[in-house]
Amino acid sequence: MTEIEAWLCGVTGYDRVSLQPNAGSQGEFAGLMAVRSFHLANGDLRRTVCLIPSSAHGTNAASAVMAGMRVVVVKTAPDGAVDLDDLRAKVAEHADTLAAIMVTYPSTHGVFEEGITELCELVHRAGGQVYVDGANLNALMGLAQPGSFGADVSHLNLHKTFAIPHGGGGPGVGPVAVKSHLAPYLPNHPLLPEAGPVTSYGPISAAPFGSAGVLPITYAFIAMMGAEGLKEASQAAVLSANYIAARLAPSFPILYTGANGLVAHECIVDLRPLTKQTGVTVDDVAKRLIDYGFHAPTMSFPVAGTLMIEPTESESLAEVDRFCEAMIAIRGEADRVAAGEWPSDDNPLRHAPHTLARVTASEWSHPYSREVAAFPAGLALGAVGAGARDKYWPSSARIDGAFGDRNLVCSCPPVDSYGE
Repeated sequence: MTEIEAWLCGVTGYDRVSLQPNAGSQGEFAGLMAVRSFHLANGDLRRTVCLIPSSAHGTNAASAVMAGMRVVVVKTAPDGAVDLDDLRAKVAEHADTLAAIMVTYPSTHGVFEEGITELCELVHRAGGQVYVDGANLNALMGLAQPGSFGADVSHLNLHKTFAIPHGGGGPGVGPVAVKSHLAPYLPNHPLLPEAGPVTSYGPISAAPFGSAGVLPITYAFIAMMGAEGLKEASQAAVLSANYIAARLAPSFPILYTGANGLVAHECIVDLRPLTKQTGVTVDDVAKRLIDYGFHAPTMSFPVAGTLMIEPTESESLAEVDRFCEAMIAIRGEADRVAAGEWPSDDNPLRHAPHTLARVTASEWSHPYSREVAAFPAGLALGAVGAGARDKYWPSSARIDGAFGDRNLVCSCPPVDSYGE
């Protein structure tokens, strides 16, 4: 664990790391508690305002409120970056009460904030601290260090950037990394003095080193990759995202790009013009991707009606191409709806995903074939043979997700029924 902490300091440019937080959100909370404790130790009791750009991760605001801060939202510029003019106005307005700013770099909009150093300087001049959300560190390893371009604190997602499996409810590891002046306020633990400094506010997780059982995965990942390997991983992540953006741009607008027309580690595909032209919604595209064998990318975040695609460094070129071809084919299907070949309420997009039970039913009343439904372009028929692909069959067809969210139905059989 000591080696991991040292390695993470080297990657990020910070001075100290605590491995205690066992989620990214907990890392945020620990980092902001360090900032709050720092201000209290300096007698700045009034510094409770936390500036958060509208492009930030949703947990940022929740973490700030839990840490006893008041959230003030900063606008987003047309290119997806933080609106520096609005930031200057908000900093001036709250100069005496400014505690921190939380900014994601690269941003959730998939762009590198070109004004990040100026942003840091503006907040520091007003007496605030800079929190850089490290959820997107997979775009920075070996390329840029938050602790070197002006940030005071970040959390990292070892369950995303450093090989611990991501998703499925955990276990996550969201360590918090800080510059030396915040180190006295990292979390500690009452049962293990070496878990943190005595000047801390206390623990934020039940265990002194969080999800310690999965740390060997990150240890092995960094040890085998080395500095050059970590850098190459970030380069591959950025390259993959830009490759996808370039391939999909003729079919779908890319919502945000940097000054040179490039994105960072992810790109936002804007489906709103497609919906306006054809009636095909972001839900239709997401569900149709299942028929092509893909779990849909992040949908309607951070912008409603869009797909946020983040390939990371782990996908092969063949798999990235397969995804791009599926998206392009879906665009072609939407064009057939717009041309009137398929009705707007009865087409393979609107009824996706198609289950095995539905495709093999004795009756088929749709104006498109069963083959189009279950084996769309790029999916060869048959289980074996040249060019054949495995077919993923979804367990359920389209559901009314919004209705389900608003109407909880719980089937809770008695415990003794399990014995039967």
